[in-house]
Parts: sequence; C-alpha cells; structure tokens
Amino acid sequence: MLVFEFKAYGKLKQYSAVNEAIRTAQFVRNSCIRLWMDNKGTGKNDLQKYCSVLAKQFSFANELNSMARQASAERAWSSISRFYENCKKGVVSKKAENAVLGSPQVERFSKTGFPKFQKNCRSVEYKTTGWKLASDRKSITFSDKKGIGRLKLKGTRDLHFFQINQIKRVRLVKRADGVYVQFCIDSERREDIKPTGRTVGLDVGLKEYYTDSNGEVVKNPTFLRKGEKVLKRAQRRVSKKVKGSINKGKARYILGKRHLKISRQRKDHAVKLARCVVQSNDLIAYEDLRIKNMVKNHCLAKSINDASWYQFRVWIEYFGKVFQRVTVAVNPQYTSQNCSSCGEVVKKTLSTRTHVCKCGCVLDRDENAAINILHRGLSTVGHTGTTALDGFP
Repeated sequence: MLVFEFKAYGKLKQYSAVNEAIRTAQFVRNSCIRLWMDNKGTGKNDLQKYCSVLAKQFSFANELNSMARQASAERAWSSISRFYENCKKGVVSKKAENAVLGSPQVERFSKTGFPKFQKNCRSVEYKTTGWKLASDRKSITFSDKKGIGRLKLKGTRDLHFFQINQIKRVRLVKRADGVYVQFCIDSERREDIKPTGRTVGLDVGLKEYYTDSNGEVVKNPTFLRKGEKVLKRAQRRVSKKVKGSINKGKARYILGKRHLKISRQRKDHAVKLARCVVQSNDLIAYEDLRIKNMVKNHCLAKSINDASWYQFRVWIEYFGKVFQRVTVAVNPQYTSQNCSSCGEVVKKTLSTRTHVCKCGCVLDRDENAAINILHRGLSTVGHTGTTALDGFP
C-alpha cells in the first residue's frame, strides 16, 4: 500500500467544512466506543450498523458520507481489538481483564491500551465513495453534504500512473500549516538493484546518530535542541495572550508550525539516511530497542525522542522490503560490554567511550557494539526480528 500526500487549497468556507467533517468523524468514533462500553459482546458488525442509527438520530452525522462513517467505526474497532490482543498476550492482569467496563478498575490499567474517547481528531477518512478525482489529477471534489466541494491539489507525486479503482482510501488531514489529502493506493513498490556484497551493523546513540561496524559515524542533527530557543519564544507568546482571543489562536498557529517543521526535519533525515544505508548493504543488523521503556528515564527522554530511533528503524525495514534487502533486529543486551574480538565481557560505565580488552582489542565503544550487532545478525542466534524478505518469492 502506497500513501501519496498533497497539499489542499480552497476557500475559508471549505476549510470550515473540513473541520466539521473531522468533528463528525470524531463523534461517530466516540459514539461507537460508548456503545461497546455499555453493551457487552458488541462486535465489529454492530458498530457498522450503529453508524446508520447515528445518521437517523443526528442530521450532522447524516451529512457525512456513509463510508466515512464506517471508516470512523473501523477506527473505533481497531482500538478495541488492540485492547483485546493486549489482554490475550498477558499485557494486563486478570484483575483488569475481568473488571467491569467503564469502572475505576479499568481506568487504573489505561496503559494497557483500553479504548479512550478521542479529544483532538485531525483527520476524516473516505473509502471509495464521497469523492471524485479530476481527469487531470490536480483537484478532488467531495460530494457529501458537508459542503467541502472542490479542492486544488499541489504535490510532487503523479497519480496518472495509477487507476482510480486502485485508490482504496482518501484521507483529509488537518495540520498546523493547512489541510492535506492522502491517497492510499493498492500497489506494491519494488526496486531491483545489484547486490553489493556488504553487510553492516548499526549502533544508535545520542551524540552520534549511529556508528556502523565499519567505523563510519553519522552525527546526530539534534533538530529539537537547535530549534528549542525558537519554540520557547513561541510558547511564551501563547501563554501571554488572553484565553479565547484571536491573538492567542494566531500564536498557537505559529507554535504549531514550529513543531511541524522540526517533525518534518526528523522524518526527512531518517528517510534519506535509511535509504542510503539499505542501498549500500545487502544485510543490515540493528538493535531491537524498546523505545517506550527507555523514554521513561526523564533525564534522557528528550534526547532519545529527538534522535527518532524508532522512525529510523521503520524506514530501514520499509526500504529493506522495497530493495529486497535483509534487515535483522537483534537483542541489544551486552553488545557494548562483550569484546567483538574474543567475546570476553569487559564491564564499562556509560562515561567509558573506549573499549579496551586483554586480547589487545582497542576500539571505540560504539564501533565495538556495532560489530557485535553485525555478528548476531549474521548468526542464527539472537534474532528477535524478521527479515525483510519474508513472504517474498
């Protein structure tokens, strides 16, 4: 599935209609969650049927396209099914699993993924109806009763390569700098490149973005740290404005754009770096890190989030499938302590940046860890992830 995104341009009245459609989608989703809470044994089909009930009861819900209402119900069921999966895997205790839905007992276990009401929805999703793409692929018209109408599209992607029936979903997304239209296209991306005969292990860090097994080091760009001064200034301006005033809304808009810029910088850096790494190697081994657990350390949480390790891993795995390369996630335990030459355990603190072993091996701490990661990736022991070639012919 490919996702192409375009900036949408229209009039203020149309943007207001988009906001109304998003609020309606949020209402449908939250109503489905409430139905599931109040009625034991509610399934996915029950939520789909409930969409038509909401359309009869509320005129603003009837104005939204029927398939858009169904997509909102699917979002609700997705959160419910995720909660069920967590219960089956033993993520929650039996006390939480057997608790009465909506009771305070369940609220204590909200970290396990118990479905919550959405407070700040920013998108509405259409399926195969409710929209029509222009023949020149430069505009899209939404035909439901919300009054969104025709929106101009601007982007670098070309939709002429795909048939209309390949577009399975159209999503309107609201961001700090405007409204975007996303097209979910039923197509697989494959690119054939020649084998390089090289393998690499990656050890991510805070000072260096990563150090590979060949000794190559990529510095951490620290986009958040560099833009923190501007962010704090924008945040102070928001706090000084009168609550509910137009000026406060303008200040929030500027603050949102500042955060959006940093987010895009991180993504752009991760995408380009991951593509380069995958194209240059036949096998890429990396650490199977639990980022959610690591950010619980409040001293390092900001730096870890700024490094965007998880986003880098996601793009490594994606490009591994595109270019048919092998990507392996390995257990990171003791990769920094074990000697990559003799396997001896050399205990060291975080402040010790040089690995020195009795066997005579002297390496940078991160390079030693990257070599150990590569060794685990090449062996049949220590694999915690899957290869990108699983399911490929």
